[in-house]
Amino acid sequence: MTTAAVVDIGMMINSEPGIHGARPIIVGTGVTVRRIAVWHKLGYSPEEIIRKIEHLSLAQIHAALAYYYANREAIEADIAAEDETYERLMREHYTNQQAQP
Repeated sequence: MTTAAVVDIGMMINSEPGIHGARPIIVGTGVTVRRIAVWHKLGYSPEEIIRKIEHLSLAQIHAALAYYYANREAIEADIAAEDETYERLMREHYTNQQAQP
């Protein structure tokens, strides 16, 4: 009888200071949970996300999505803050471009 190795999905997501601003990432990769969540919210299935980031496994994608749903409020706030920063920087850039002679 052979037994497959059991993977503790709680060990698949981590956050560390100095790596992506301490945002949760898939362990052993530089891929943030936020990145997976954004693609998922855009309608991509886990299988489609794997085609975009081929070095991830289906288990890693599902672990990231489980983390996202368990911590949805915090991750949504992070996404919203980044969107706000992007919009502010775009407005500032546009204003600066218009002000130059």
